[in-house]
Amino acid sequence: MWILLTLASAFSLATSDALTKRVLNRENELVVAWLRLLFSLPLLFVLFPLVRFSRTDSTFWLAFVSAIPLEITALILYVKALRLSPMSLTLPFLSLTPLFLIFTSRVLIGERVSLQGGAGILLIVLGSYTLHISDIKKGILEPLRAIFRERGSVYMIVVAFIYSITSTLGKIGVKHSSPVFFGTTYFFAVSAVLTVVVYLRNRYSLTEAIRRDWKKVILPGSFFGLMIVTHMFAIEIAKVSYMISLKRTSLLIGSLYGFVFFGEKNVLQRLLGAVLMFTGLLLIVNAT
Repeated sequence: MWILLTLASAFSLATSDALTKRVLNRENELVVAWLRLLFSLPLLFVLFPLVRFSRTDSTFWLAFVSAIPLEITALILYVKALRLSPMSLTLPFLSLTPLFLIFTSRVLIGERVSLQGGAGILLIVLGSYTLHISDIKKGILEPLRAIFRERGSVYMIVVAFIYSITSTLGKIGVKHSSPVFFGTTYFFAVSAVLTVVVYLRNRYSLTEAIRRDWKKVILPGSFFGLMIVTHMFAIEIAKVSYMISLKRTSLLIGSLYGFVFFGEKNVLQRLLGAVLMFTGLLLIVNAT
């Protein structure tokens, strides 16, 4: 059951990303990020009566409050990345999250990288290189330089780093409550804070922006809500490392969406890069 729930979560996330990309432009990215999250809430409202309220402590609230501004930053950068760059060049960089976790865990709790984890790191680096392998004719290091010329890729790398922090904070929050309790209350809180941010940034044009874009974001938001719900139920019954690694199939699905619906080029090299990075992710997660 957890496998089906996790695959549904991965499919829902990739579909939400593709639908979101279709409605994005320079002027509306913050509003679209907010509306996508807002339209995910109805499914959480349906789930909320099933939530068993957990006793919380100061550790829970410290992790909860600390994660919210990071989550909002990641959401905004994520949507910026979708707008600026091809999905097949941005989504694979989400596989860097466990790579960053290896280094942060080494600093914070002294964990060392195993041989399998090291192999995973090499595959992720090789996959990143392969995404721009066609640029090698300009020099052997050109594919790596090309990553940092693609602003959407840079934003997604930052998102992956932020997620390495929020996933740790989320793990603390879950340990001091429960997955469903933390997940529902967390996304309600993130939505509330993001609403304030959007209002302060767009107070004079917010009504017009909502009127223009809200119908277009209902479907992306609904799929985003489905992603959250299936994620929470899956993580309740599965090992976290297995569930998260399987959920990252969303980066492969998203890359395919990019080729099919947005006419993105260099299909084989980008898909090969995404597969290499995903394989490296699996090695790292299963080594931890």
